[in-house]
Amino acid sequence: MDSQSTPILTEKRHLPWLLALPKFGIVLLMAALLALLWLLQHSEREEQRNILIKDVLWLEQNLRFHLEGNRDLLQQLAVDMTEPQERERLFRLRSTHLLKNSPEISQISWLDPQGRALTSLPGYDAGGEAKAIPGHRIRAFDVARRLSKPAYSEPYFSAARESLIDLLVPIYDESRLTGMLLATYPLNDLLTNQVPWWFTEKYKLEIVDDNDTLYATKTHLEGTNADSYQIPFDPPGHGLRLKVSNYPSDQSTLQRLLTISILLLAGGVFWSLWLVRDLMHKSTRAEEALRAEHAFRAAMEDSLTVGMRARDLKGRVIYVNPAFCKMTGFAPDELVGHEPPMPYWAPEHLENTEAMHRAVMAGEAPSDGFEITFMRKNGERFQALVYEAKLIDGNGQHTGWMASVLDITERKNAEELARQQQEQLQFTARLVTLGEMASTLAHELNQPLAAIASYNTGCLNLLNSDNLSCAELKPALEKIGVQAQRAGKIIRRVHDFVRKSEPKRAPCALGEVIDDCLGFVEPEARKRQIRIEADIPDLPLLPADRLMLEQVLLNLMRNAMDAMSETPTAYRLLRLNVRADGNEVRVSVADNGCGIAPDIEDKLYTAFFTTKQEGMGVGLSICRSIIEFHRGRLWAEQNTASPTGNGTIFIFTLPLESA
Repeated sequence: MDSQSTPILTEKRHLPWLLALPKFGIVLLMAALLALLWLLQHSEREEQRNILIKDVLWLEQNLRFHLEGNRDLLQQLAVDMTEPQERERLFRLRSTHLLKNSPEISQISWLDPQGRALTSLPGYDAGGEAKAIPGHRIRAFDVARRLSKPAYSEPYFSAARESLIDLLVPIYDESRLTGMLLATYPLNDLLTNQVPWWFTEKYKLEIVDDNDTLYATKTHLEGTNADSYQIPFDPPGHGLRLKVSNYPSDQSTLQRLLTISILLLAGGVFWSLWLVRDLMHKSTRAEEALRAEHAFRAAMEDSLTVGMRARDLKGRVIYVNPAFCKMTGFAPDELVGHEPPMPYWAPEHLENTEAMHRAVMAGEAPSDGFEITFMRKNGERFQALVYEAKLIDGNGQHTGWMASVLDITERKNAEELARQQQEQLQFTARLVTLGEMASTLAHELNQPLAAIASYNTGCLNLLNSDNLSCAELKPALEKIGVQAQRAGKIIRRVHDFVRKSEPKRAPCALGEVIDDCLGFVEPEARKRQIRIEADIPDLPLLPADRLMLEQVLLNLMRNAMDAMSETPTAYRLLRLNVRADGNEVRVSVADNGCGIAPDIEDKLYTAFFTTKQEGMGVGLSICRSIIEFHRGRLWAEQNTASPTGNGTIFIFTLPLESA
């Protein structure tokens, strides 16, 4: 046993060394390859440097030869311009030929001894009037005059930021200076016309000065230069230098790629086992994270109280969460894979449900959700609020529709209960208002009844007389009928005002509503010595609940009369104004009362808040609810036109829409 285990232990001890030998061989091979690549690159760099220097020297000689050739031609022209009669013709002929053969020269000028331009080609012609020499040419002009030989100016920039140099060649008649020839070189044009295309395919050429100010450049390459070489650019001199930079060749790039490949290959060999090990660990951790994420999402979906339902583009259910199953009473396997019609669709609403289903499938579902009636498995109906959104997969493709479903049955029941309570509160408020006006209405009703009784007594007396005639009895009976109609009208108003009915918007005439309200309040207004002014134009029919509008107007007018209880009698005026304002009707009730204190303005429409000793505090709250039910607004303003300096105007609007 020991004899068998000994070789195994020996192999285990040597195994790390055996595994290290290939790695060590790869390291040596990589080092040898890198050394070879370095030597090759160094040799290539030296060769490229030598080629660069040769090309730069060739270019400098080519530029110098061309500039000197142009200078010689201008000197010859200056020598030939000694005859006054032939000067201008000779200047134009030779200059035109030189400009044609030397496109790098932008202009040739003929200057007088004071440096003023006499003629220029192309362009300027003095026409007998000399033009002053610019300041940057003065020094070159002086040098050429003193040395009696051609001189170059310092490089300068034109107004268009174009870099230029000037060549000035003196014209002598024996020993007397008679003028100066001026040739202008744009440096960029010089490079464009004199540097061959193959040069710019290999190098970047720049003309700079001692301060590295860039005057011209030409290249077809981009990127970072690998090496550069500079040589004086003379002529024209003045510190100008030709700076030529080369760029890494494709071969250098290939060598870098080869070096990187070797490094990557070696790194891959070294770290392959570690990568496999890391991948296994990462895969395990990813699976654990996926399981945890799936468990978290499942727990989150299970804890939602909002029903979630997913359907594909054909309307087939592909997912439901527990909340949706609890809401409908169906199990997931009863819903998943089911196509329309769904088992939770209510049969009596099948047509509307199918229409909404088609709208959702067409992408036309309301963005703010829609209400629909669903059916539980036990047949119970419930109201649901559904929000539909596109279901997008990981590739950004639209694969279906995801719905959020809320059971709003309890909320709808609560809203219905609140509506019923609001109606009951409005009915109670009308009864309270009628109770407060009972004595005035009784007095108003007593007047026609007393008149009827009086006329009836007169009729009986006439009947007891011997000389009765029908003509005497007819007026009394007609007056009895009028008073009876008056009493009936008062009773009808009371009956209509206190009857209990469902809110219903129907076409109604606002003028008739106001007339009925005035019939209620006029007796009390006379009792309180309050004048009423009403401005009611002809208006189209409004879609409104007549009884609700009467309640609003009656409440606002009675509040106005209560506010004027302390107002002097002469100023007790209630003004009611109605006018059409665009697409709405604006109704205002103004008084000259005590006004509204600033500290209670925000509490005016709060339920059960009142400033009256016997008030309930629900009048204005109900008024605002009624006006908002009619899609209007109610607010209060200070009556600035009141003669008492106080007073309030309550204003409400009603839309002029079709009934």
